[in-house]
Amino acid sequence: MTRRTLTAVALAAAAALALAGCTAGGDGQAAGPSAEGYVTDGKLTIGTGQPAYFPWVIDDAPESGEGFESAVAYAVADELGFTKDDVVWVRSTFEQAIAPGPKDFDFNLQQFSITDERKQAVDFSSPYYETTQVVVTVDASPAAGATTIAELKPFKIGAQTGTTSLTAVEQTIAPEGGAQIFNTNDDAKLALQSGTVDAIVVDLPTAFYLTGAELDGGKIIGQLPSTGGGDQFGLVLAKDSPLTEKVTAAVDALRENGTLDELAAKWLGGDDTAPVLK
Repeated sequence: MTRRTLTAVALAAAAALALAGCTAGGDGQAAGPSAEGYVTDGKLTIGTGQPAYFPWVIDDAPESGEGFESAVAYAVADELGFTKDDVVWVRSTFEQAIAPGPKDFDFNLQQFSITDERKQAVDFSSPYYETTQVVVTVDASPAAGATTIAELKPFKIGAQTGTTSLTAVEQTIAPEGGAQIFNTNDDAKLALQSGTVDAIVVDLPTAFYLTGAELDGGKIIGQLPSTGGGDQFGLVLAKDSPLTEKVTAAVDALRENGTLDELAAKWLGGDDTAPVLK
């Protein structure tokens, strides 16, 4: 092979490598978005946690459409014109998803509260869910059999100071002995475990975590009626993503037509999760 031929081959190989680096993220960064703004043309790439937990995703299988956030993701996909077969799932940690820089997803959902600080690094859609306050107890507590707000009034019920949870205890439950106030949710949890209080009030994500991972015999009695003021969850997109407006419009449509409320009632408010107390 001549030197000229060798040079031509080398140049062609270099060009191919350069092209691969630009399109496939060869330096470890996420690939650049398509001309239409999507990570992959003709596909909607959705990120969630590793693992993804009940009841947001059932059995850590977001592709099933089972669980509140999995169902919301597919509803958004449908609004954007994608079929279920067009959806590709990827995994990330919570911190990776909200860190500055390129993303390997079009949007990510794993209970991201919308905050001004996070908006400096990523975009958010409009909210698809606002957290409610939830009454938590343990099986051994005398409050474990309560099914209504009225039935909770005789019990000792606590919450962390300075929170919407404490406001909910004081204004919605109004226990006969007054609210039991703690410096932190950990202090409230320990008081519940020791029997110092009969129940505590926390936000919904914290309630699922406490009963699923931290409390021995933990039990959700139910959600208190929403009075606003909870954390709002939004879909996370790359900063200045060309898709932010489209995704927000999709979420807005699902809110206005009642789909988000229906999905929340099905996956977050059922008798086996956190029924709404009356």
